[in-house]
Amino acid sequence: MKLPENRVVLPITVDSEGENFIEIVPQKASMGYLKGFSDHEYIEKLNRMRLPFLQNGKYRAFLADGDSMPPFADGSYIIGEYVEQLADLKSGKEYIFITSEGITYKTFVKQTKKSVIVSADNTFYEPYEIPLENVFEVWKYVRGILPENYKPGKTNETYINTVLQELKTSIKELDEKVSSIK
Repeated sequence: MKLPENRVVLPITVDSEGENFIEIVPQKASMGYLKGFSDHEYIEKLNRMRLPFLQNGKYRAFLADGDSMPPFADGSYIIGEYVEQLADLKSGKEYIFITSEGITYKTFVKQTKKSVIVSADNTFYEPYEIPLENVFEVWKYVRGILPENYKPGKTNETYINTVLQELKTSIKELDEKVSSIK
């Protein structure tokens, strides 16, 4: 059911006493979620959990994919609280954006008349715009669950990202020098 301002009724699952569950969207189901996020039958089929410290509000958990928002790497779950209006987004805060392109967890920078601008915490990635008409849902980050084998500082990921960032900067500088010669 569509509402004014392109809003959709949010399907949720509850127990026999009306208490909300946190639906879990695994990465392998993320493309299905893009098609079924407003379908109550699809939402009913998702795994669910409950966290006693998250009682008021509507929450959903998404499986992280990639390295753009440390420390949440592959295998982490990012739990978000449903945001009803884009006007409620706060600059510098993290959100899960459900868009026509997929599910992405990013820091909100600002909103323009036609888009939201987001950035990754990993400086290797540039900020980018998401057109407003491509935003289906937004979930404010509230908690994260790291994988069992997560060990901060025990991987070469930080080193690799630093080297890649330095290479990116060097290539950009070389490109500017070549452009100035032409």
